[in-house]
Amino acid sequence: MSIPLKDNTAVVQIAIVVRDIEKTARAFAGVFGFPVPSWSYTAGYDQAATINRGVPSDARAKLAFMHFGALDIELIEPDNEPSTWREFLDEHGEGIHHLAFSVKGMAQHTTNLEALGMPLIMKGEFTGGRYAYFDSNPSLKFILELLEHDKS
Repeated sequence: MSIPLKDNTAVVQIAIVVRDIEKTARAFAGVFGFPVPSWSYTAGYDQAATINRGVPSDARAKLAFMHFGALDIELIEPDNEPSTWREFLDEHGEGIHHLAFSVKGMAQHTTNLEALGMPLIMKGEFTGGRYAYFDSNPSLKFILELLEHDKS
């Protein structure tokens, strides 16, 4: 097996799970001096085809993005449906949920990471691509997200 993420070493996103996205977005804007970012809802299962721990889920979340050069900070306020975001918030409270890397070939990366003992936690689609979260916590000490964008 090749090294799964050898050519994908740039972190493109740090995500923080929060209870109140508007309050946290205002705090970021106040500290870093940019306009308060707007937020949007993720799509439900009918569009996102979200699978959480092997089961279809209608999980949704409010998302806000702040751009820091090549790195995005993503704020996530989950709803109450089963998701890795809700699970994290309930078990750990607010905080950094995952680091994300941009990849091509999601299926092969998924196979390779699972072979390394990093099972898929949750996956779904978004306009222009897909995401997948892996339980890399035992070895890497964080949740790993892969983002794959369709060719434009």
